[in-house]
Amino acid sequence: MAQPSTRSELIDYCKRKLGAPVLEINVADEQVEDLIDDALQFFQERHFDGVYQTYMKYKITQADIDRGKAKTTGVGISTTTVDTTIVGTATTFTYEENSNYLEVPPEVLGVTKIFHFDGSNTITNNMFSVKYQLFLNDIYYWGATELLSYAMVKTYLEDINFLLTTEKQIRFNKRQDRLYLDIDWRAEKTGTFFIMDCYRALDPEAFSGVYNDTFLKKYLTAIIKKQWGQNLIKFQGVKLPGGVELNGRQLYDDAERELDSIQQRMMTEYELPPLDMIG
Repeated sequence: MAQPSTRSELIDYCKRKLGAPVLEINVADEQVEDLIDDALQFFQERHFDGVYQTYMKYKITQADIDRGKAKTTGVGISTTTVDTTIVGTATTFTYEENSNYLEVPPEVLGVTKIFHFDGSNTITNNMFSVKYQLFLNDIYYWGATELLSYAMVKTYLEDINFLLTTEKQIRFNKRQDRLYLDIDWRAEKTGTFFIMDCYRALDPEAFSGVYNDTFLKKYLTAIIKKQWGQNLIKFQGVKLPGGVELNGRQLYDDAERELDSIQQRMMTEYELPPLDMIG
């Protein structure tokens, strides 16, 4: 099928591109399965179509609060995740790391920021909120209230909120599957929500169009060809009946050149450019 929509169809497509069924592709099924996993991982981590931006919400539990504040209050379960002891010639240094993190699904590849819905300036249904009082007093005078004045008041409130409510400091590494929140956990309440702005890997089983991606088809075909050549290198010079000679080295070298070209196109055409740090 020219437009594969499943894992098996993509494998068959790549093998046909390499000459099957006219030629026997000397790559084991287990090797092909490993290669398609590698290709999907490369596609999800480097290709701009391999991820999508989404928002995930998490409800804070009492266990999260206890774990986050245990090291500062001395209350709760043991939360040390990393203990490092450095023994010197005269002094021993011991470092402890607090477990102020939330578990993140492994398909999340990057976290941009956290939206935390708290504070009187961000909730409109709180009767003590400045915004609530503004609506309460001025809602009957929309005909006389100028939109410019209203916009200026809202901007001023946002400035106050920006100065008094600091951004939540976060740390994230996709190999840890942990989102560290450097906040005062004693100020958090059970049942509140964190909204995480993140990038999530595209699941090919849920979105079958991934298997028909132009880059993925070319890349998987090239790495299968490389594995084919790798398997045949040890038979270099062996002649088959009829005088046919296996040339695994040529297959391997051709695949290497193709992969170099594909990866170069990845950096120039399919990968998002790095953001410059200014200031």
